[in-house]
This record gives sequence, C-alpha cells and structure tokens, in this order.
Amino acid sequence: MILWFTITQVAVAVVVGLFCVIAGLAGRRPSDLTVGGMALIELLLIAQIVVAIIAPLAGNAPTGSALEFWVYLISAALLPIAAVGWALVERSRWSTVIMGIAALAVAVMVWRMHAIWTIQIA
Repeated sequence: MILWFTITQVAVAVVVGLFCVIAGLAGRRPSDLTVGGMALIELLLIAQIVVAIIAPLAGNAPTGSALEFWVYLISAALLPIAAVGWALVERSRWSTVIMGIAALAVAVMVWRMHAIWTIQIA
C-alpha cells in the first residue's frame, strides 16, 4: 500500500464519518452531501482495489497475509454501499448516523489493511 494514499483514505473517511454522525445526531436526514461523502469513500476504496492488484506486480508485495488483506478490503468496499442503501430505504436521522459509523469503520479497516501490507510478517 502507499502511505500517502492510506492517510488520505483514513482522513476522508474520518471527516465524512464525523460529519455524518454530527448531522444525524442534529436531526438531519440523508442528503446529497452525506451520500456524496460516502460515494467519495467508495471511489477511494475502488482505487485501493486497483492499487492492491497492481502493487504486487510492481514488486510491492504484502508482508502479511494476503487473504486477510483482501477480506478487509472487500468488506470495507461493501460497507459504504450497504450504509447508503440503508439510508435510501429508511430516510431518517439514524440512517445518517449509520452512514457515519460505517465511514469510521472504513477508516479503521483501511489503517489495519496498511498494517497488514507493510508491518506484519507472514
């Protein structure tokens, strides 16, 4: 994984997550801004999938378990989709909070993926 890209992903996910949680607790329903933030997280995760496919071919193989890394990556990529799906079905303040929690979970998962890729020895 690329450190600056990991930090960017974590920062975006934390900002979107905090915004969604605060907006939801303030009583706001899902909006273009909250759903758009989740779409940005998903776009970054799709880019991460591409990077994870190309990196080993370029000589940057993971030092930890590749299976564990891919399970984290696919799970993280499904979280924003599921959260936005929930928000579109149940348009309440709590679905905005759920989107925020999902975004914060993605931030933790991306940081863990970075640890698996760079720190652990298989």
